Amino acid sequence: MQGYDVVTVDDHKIGKVVGESGQFLIVEQGALLKSKHPLPREFAHVDESEQQVRVTVPKEIVSDSPKIDDDFDERAAAEYYGLTPSSGPGTEGYGTSDAGDPSRSSEEQAARQGLEPAEEERARIREGDEPSGLPESSPALLGDRLAGIDERDQQES
Repeated sequence: MQGYDVVTVDDHKIGKVVGESGQFLIVEQGALLKSKHPLPREFAHVDESEQQVRVTVPKEIVSDSPKIDDDFDERAAAEYYGLTPSSGPGTEGYGTSDAGDPSRSSEEQAARQGLEPAEEERARIREGDEPSGLPESSPALLGDRLAGIDERDQQES
């Protein structure tokens, strides 16, 4: 794979493969001012017939990655590309998620707040059961915008 051209999915050549280190390919960029950058193998697809490595990330992502000098920090490169393990959403304590945790469904959040689940509310409405405290019908649904006031009187004002 050494010497293969590195090409983006939109056919921009971004460099050549000059080595490998762990889970990364080392890509050399530039003609006069050469620099080496890591490229995760997860983002690289080798085309042996054309001696190319196609990458699924834009040119700028590779160009802005940490430069490789004498020593190569794989952890820093993995963090840059978002490939390090995540601690996940914040927790209030052991096993208790924050209120805004994106892993919670809207149904679970509603249940924790004591709201009626949507399925039960729809079933109740279909059966014609009205919850206590609500009017039997809404004037707005019947066309009267203001209950007890004739619309003709409103137009004259």
